[in-house]
Amino acid sequence: MRTTRRWAVLGVAAALVAGVAGCASAGPAPAHGTRAASDAPSGEPDATPTADPVAAYAAARLANMTLRQKVASLFMLHAPGTDGAALRGFADRYGLGGMILMGDNVPASPEALAAQTAAMRASDPTLPPLIGIDEEGGDVTRLPWDGQPGGEALRAQSPDAARQAFATRAALLKQAGVSVNFGIVADVTADPSSFIADRILGTDPAASSARAAAAVSGEHGTVLSTLKHFPGHGETDADSHLVVPTTPTTRAEWEARDLPSFRAGVDAGAEVVMFGHLIYSGVDALPASLSPTWHRILADEVGFHGVTITDDLRMLQDTALPQYQDAGENAVQAIAAGNTMVLDVIPTGSDPGAMIDAVVAAVQSGRIPPAQIDADARALLVLRHSIALKE
Repeated sequence: MRTTRRWAVLGVAAALVAGVAGCASAGPAPAHGTRAASDAPSGEPDATPTADPVAAYAAARLANMTLRQKVASLFMLHAPGTDGAALRGFADRYGLGGMILMGDNVPASPEALAAQTAAMRASDPTLPPLIGIDEEGGDVTRLPWDGQPGGEALRAQSPDAARQAFATRAALLKQAGVSVNFGIVADVTADPSSFIADRILGTDPAASSARAAAAVSGEHGTVLSTLKHFPGHGETDADSHLVVPTTPTTRAEWEARDLPSFRAGVDAGAEVVMFGHLIYSGVDALPASLSPTWHRILADEVGFHGVTITDDLRMLQDTALPQYQDAGENAVQAIAAGNTMVLDVIPTGSDPGAMIDAVVAAVQSGRIPPAQIDADARALLVLRHSIALKE
């Protein structure tokens, strides 16, 4: 089942490419594998399928990648500083598929950030790294010039206010060269003492659902939208940056309280879902970010077949729990569970090569199927190349 989901991820990426092409056309594009009726000779069947150039590009790149290069492309990491060339060098050195911008990566002006991200993409303009950021607004704002409201303000306003705020925010991010926003908090809680309370878009499922869907609609076509923190941080008041929050919430309770806003965001077209380091002991003993069970639920019940990514894996190590102190093992479990990408804000000066090597060894030992790595790497190649075509 896991490998099948990977091919579905590729299908979603290909659909994004089709959407890009469709935006440039005056009318609807013909179905994949067919030619427009006006292009075919009268009375003759059109037996020649139309090649998908983006898929062909991805297939050619994949065919020339080593296993280690494929695995490395599934990592989104962080390096400090605002020197675009140095950040590009870091990504190129390890063959990373993405970089996340934290506060220490944001210069003083939008123009400076745009120049920085352009330098980060310069190595291969046909295949830029995904550049992500946590730009929620409110408490979690990386860009000082983002004056749009965050969850605490938006939940008191109409869903259309959320759509407008995230549309404006997405435009700022695109201008700055950011391609992925980890910005839409789909968690739900009515508990003001919850760690996530100041960031949510709604205190009940209906309110959160309406605003999460509106936020996705606002970002659509400008940056890739991310829903977080699946399966829902609102069931516990603990901070997952410090501990692994655990809740006895049952599957039925989760479906009633937490599922609706994620489903609404998925139905609105979110391309990415971020998994939280959250244990729902009534469903699985593992954190959702490392849980095959929760990945199956997202695919089978929520109907999401796009890109999945972990919350920052360094958070697991920061809990000081012994079972999470091996960064390589955390990455192995995350990819084996079903994440398309691993996100890790690694400590300054550390070498991510060991994490990549651990996943390579897991594939070589049979712990992770090679076909899973191939499908994920291919999907990300399609996605990254499609972003390059939009620039």
